[in-house]
Amino acid sequence: MALVLGLESSCDETAAALVTDEGRVLAHRLAGQEAAHAPFGGVVPEIAARAHVEALTPLVEAALADAGVSLAEVDAIAATAGPGLIGGVMVGLVTGKALALAAGKPLIAVNHLEGHALSPRLADPSLRFPYLLLLVSGGHCQLLLVRGVGDHARLATTIDDAAGEAFDKTAKLLGLGFPGGPAVERAAAQGDPRAVPLPRPLVGSAEPHFSFAGLKSAVLRAVDAGIHAPADIAASFQQSVMDCLVDRTRRALRTVAGEAPTALVVAGGVAANAAVRDALRAVAAAHDLPFVAPPSWLCTDNAAMIAWAGVERLALGLTDPLDAPARARWPLDPTAERARGAGVKA
Repeated sequence: MALVLGLESSCDETAAALVTDEGRVLAHRLAGQEAAHAPFGGVVPEIAARAHVEALTPLVEAALADAGVSLAEVDAIAATAGPGLIGGVMVGLVTGKALALAAGKPLIAVNHLEGHALSPRLADPSLRFPYLLLLVSGGHCQLLLVRGVGDHARLATTIDDAAGEAFDKTAKLLGLGFPGGPAVERAAAQGDPRAVPLPRPLVGSAEPHFSFAGLKSAVLRAVDAGIHAPADIAASFQQSVMDCLVDRTRRALRTVAGEAPTALVVAGGVAANAAVRDALRAVAAAHDLPFVAPPSWLCTDNAAMIAWAGVERLALGLTDPLDAPARARWPLDPTAERARGAGVKA
């Protein structure tokens, strides 16, 4: 049995986990930073990095104690090496390097996005490559054909903002608090999704990508108009995002039909939204495909997915040297054509 210690610190969650190659999560410890960032309505990178420094070592010690193992019994150390807020990424990666060096264990520098991409295989051991993945989070909105570990074909990306970022901005505009995604979902449950006319950017377009900047601007105008209930704006916004995700996913399924994907998979923080899951589940059913989504705790940033990515890479002999760099940007498919307007987010 292989046992991997995973570390996550790419944004505002500090986490440590121990996962076996049988898919058992022996321990998972997480420290959130909601209270520290709430006054600012979003994540402040410097505050996040300092919080990671304070939290990570105690979390590692607690996770090892929960699992009843010592560092010497761990087979490898997997740490997020990017993409993300570079200060936080450096904290986790340097800690992983120190632990690997001290214990004489291999280091696995994990792409945070691949952690999300492979996490459904931790949740559902029957999931086989290739599968179509909608990776939808605060920093990313992509459709990828996941052919294998380290083998991802990007089909679509956002040309401006990510869906999760749009959720956070909408929550801030409506005064719903931080984190924004869950707050908007709660408010939307009390509203009418047809009450506020909002755009569906790129829906029906031959272009494969996503766009949410215009939708954010429309929400701002709806709030400034002062004639709509906040719950109605939240519900209408959520419905618009869902319609965009569904339309783009349907297009991607047509594109990859020849490669016979085994399932439609969704991962990332927005995948924790129950309404989004239901909409995508219906898309999968219409295409006679299984629908796979990790449990909500595995959708948001966590160390179990990083440890599992480490398990998958270790099984293939994919380890990294101790000078592996921390990266603020790290695309899963570096060969993908640059999307219009996407810049470094492509």
